[in-house]
Amino acid sequence: MKVLELTNIELTYPQSRFEVKKKMKPSKIGPISLDFFDSEVVGIIGRNGSGKSTLLRLAGGVYPPDKGEIKIAGSISMLAGVGVGFNKHLTGLENTYLYAALMGWKREDVDSHLDDILAFSELGHHFHRPIRTYSSGMKARLGISVATAFRPDILLVDEVLGVGDASFRKKSENRVREMISGSGTVIIVSHSQGFMMEICDRIILIENGKVLDIGKPKEIYAKYNDLLDIESS
Repeated sequence: MKVLELTNIELTYPQSRFEVKKKMKPSKIGPISLDFFDSEVVGIIGRNGSGKSTLLRLAGGVYPPDKGEIKIAGSISMLAGVGVGFNKHLTGLENTYLYAALMGWKREDVDSHLDDILAFSELGHHFHRPIRTYSSGMKARLGISVATAFRPDILLVDEVLGVGDASFRKKSENRVREMISGSGTVIIVSHSQGFMMEICDRIILIENGKVLDIGKPKEIYAKYNDLLDIESS
């Protein structure tokens, strides 16, 4: 079953005054058309600046496309960057309610998962302290704990699985695997080739804001590594 459909979406990045003055060509992503299906894990890879994170944010509704259409069937949660959606003046507990609300979950949903969120985050008494006192790793712990507690139909993950110490990274990877086995759809951006090769059913290769190729992880990573070799030569 199709759970997410992107049809000819395009987005042009805003330009600075300097870029406008120099009459530089604006950067853009698209047009892109993609379909995502129930119970699959899809990776998005590409060189820095290729448009991976922008594509994920378009899919999650963070950025509205300039052109095209996005159709979503079911609930969607996005974990994109350490501290995204957090208020630094609020405590970890208060930010849990805030972050969950941004993802469309109700207070009673949070209440029923609060013990699990606290236990998984391993924040202890820091859970009741302001986010501004947190390290980047602690913010990532909280974000991952909240985003993965509710088992959305679609989970979008951008890079954050690489944040934190080795033991928590392993816990995060295992949590994503649990979500996958629970029939959720996961779309993930990550630089961890080993992890992506292991969990992804297919991978999308982005280059200069457009889809260069889609296919099995082994085939797409071979093409991606060729691109990196060309860049370094």
